[in-house]
Amino acid sequence: MKVNCIIIDDEPLAAAVIKTHLVALNKFNLLGEYTSAIDALAIIESGEVDVMFLDINLPMMNGLEFLKSLSVKPLVIITTAYREFAVESFDLDVLDYLVKPIPFGRFLKATNKVTNRLQERKSSGSEKVAIEPHIFLKVDKKLMKIKLIDILFIESLKDYIKVFTNVGDYIVHKSMTSISEELPSDMFLRVHRSYTIALGKISSVEGNSVEIGGRRIPIGRNYLQEAKQKIFTNNSLKN
Repeated sequence: MKVNCIIIDDEPLAAAVIKTHLVALNKFNLLGEYTSAIDALAIIESGEVDVMFLDINLPMMNGLEFLKSLSVKPLVIITTAYREFAVESFDLDVLDYLVKPIPFGRFLKATNKVTNRLQERKSSGSEKVAIEPHIFLKVDKKLMKIKLIDILFIESLKDYIKVFTNVGDYIVHKSMTSISEELPSDMFLRVHRSYTIALGKISSVEGNSVEIGGRRIPIGRNYLQEAKQKIFTNNSLKN
């Protein structure tokens, strides 16, 4: 099975190392090399790419910002000189995180994950497996997989947020702005500087507040117009 891949890296020497490793493995078909993420957007949207090797430090838009902008993405292996972005990268569901210079043995381990994942998809009877939408949050030094459908609302606690779900509550060292950017806008809405809610979990609206999971959530004055428009045009109160 040939695996279609692309390299997005503005460092010629780093890209050359990845290419050399790919040639040695003889199971990857390199569709293209790009020095900016924006240039690679068209081929990614074509659906032809199985995996991309993505640098973080890129011109115009860095690799992590680019991942956040994609609604559908291939498998992703981060290739970077920076160790400190690993947690944020895995929050974005990357398959692996390689630190430059990348030794062949470590590269092989990462590419084995690619072929294993693609084989799992193939054996399931479909090249594209329906994956329940989710995010990963770092809770007590481990990454917790949180299904979006389980989230009720999120409360800001200064430098932390508290994520209330159907299966439990989680305190995470993250800002409200950061978590809001990761959540799909058709499912979640920020209604207050301290609250983001799941539109589908609203049970009632009263005055400038909504009820979710037995909790009354205020709607801030600056958020009121957009909030009421989205709430009443959403199907959350029609079911």
